[in-house]
Amino acid sequence: YRAFATLDDPVEIKALMEDLCTIREVDEMAQRLDVAFRLDAGESYASIQEKTGVSATTIARVSKCLNYGAEGYRRIIDGER
Repeated sequence: YRAFATLDDPVEIKALMEDLCTIREVDEMAQRLDVAFRLDAGESYASIQEKTGVSATTIARVSKCLNYGAEGYRRIIDGER
């Protein structure tokens, strides 16, 4: 966590993510963020699953975190507005 906290530049964060994670892991995190934005916008599970190909289990997990988690998704969503 401290490593990320030391970085302000999105290019540097991207480089760290590429070193730490596989392409698939980065893609899965991006998908989860997309799901969080869609859930926050009121999209249904079925619509999200159809548009993104993400499993219902992943959508439910993101929903649980969005509603009862540590506010990580909420901070990103609110920061984008």
